[in-house]
Amino acid sequence: MTTSAPAPAPVSVSAPVSAPALAASIAELRERLAQLERGGNGGGTGSNGGGRGALSRRGNRGTGDNSEACALPSEHAALDASLPAGGWPLGALTELLGDATGIGELQLLIPVLTQLAHAGRCIAWVAPPYLPYAPALAQQGLLPERLLIIRTTRPQESLWATEQALRCPAMGAVLGWTAHIVDRSLRRLQLAAEAGGTLGILHRPAAAAEEPSPAALRLQLRAAADGLVLEVKKARGGRAGARLHLPRSSLARSLPEGRDAVVMHTSAGVGA
Repeated sequence: MTTSAPAPAPVSVSAPVSAPALAASIAELRERLAQLERGGNGGGTGSNGGGRGALSRRGNRGTGDNSEACALPSEHAALDASLPAGGWPLGALTELLGDATGIGELQLLIPVLTQLAHAGRCIAWVAPPYLPYAPALAQQGLLPERLLIIRTTRPQESLWATEQALRCPAMGAVLGWTAHIVDRSLRRLQLAAEAGGTLGILHRPAAAAEEPSPAALRLQLRAAADGLVLEVKKARGGRAGARLHLPRSSLARSLPEGRDAVVMHTSAGVGA
C-alpha cells in the first residue's frame, strides 16, 4: 500500500495588477511567517526556541569572535573536513554555483535540511525552478509539513521574500534561486541570515564565481559521471581551493531512478 505525503504549503507573492493586490500578497506572506514564529505551522512539538537549542552546534556566536561560527554537519565527511566550522554555516549565506540543475545539489542539502526540520524548524523554498516532490522528500526524512513554498513572478519579489524568510526565527533554512543579483542585495540577504540565525542557500550561475560576494561559503558544483565535484571558492575563516568528489552512492538516498528530489515536477513558479 502506498501512502502519500502532504504537499508543502504554498504562498504566492505574484505580480498583481494593482497596489492593493500587492499589499494583500505581502500581508499574506508576513502573516504566514508570523504564524511560523508563533509555532502555528503545525506538525511539530515544542517551541521554536527548543528546536533551535536542539541543533548540534559547533563554534561560538554572540561572543564578539567572528572567527568561529555555528555550523551543522553536512554528513559528507570530506566536505565537513574542508569547511572551517566543520559544516554548513548557520546565520550566514551559502552560495551554490552551477549552471545545471538536478545534478545532486538538493541531495547535497537533504541531510542538513532534515536535521533542521526534525529540530522543529521550517524550510522555505523561494521560487524554485522545479516543484519539490513531497513523497520523495518524505522518503528521505524531510517532513513535508515543515516545507514552505513561496511562489513569485519577479526577481524583486523573490529577493524580498527571501530576505523576510531569512529573518524569521522559525526558519531553519531558506533556499533561493537567482540568475542575477547586485552586491547590495547580497549584503541584505547576508545580514538577514545573521539576524535570523538561518542557513541561507542561494543557487547562482557558475559565472557568478568571478564576482565578489559577502557570502560566508561559496561552492562551485559540477556534475561528474559518478557523482558530484565541488570546489570551495570561498570559506570564511578557512582556505579556498579545495576540490572534492562526492560519489553518487553518498548522495543517493533511494530516490526513484536516482533522480534529485526536486526535479520531479515542473510546475513551479518562476525563479529570480
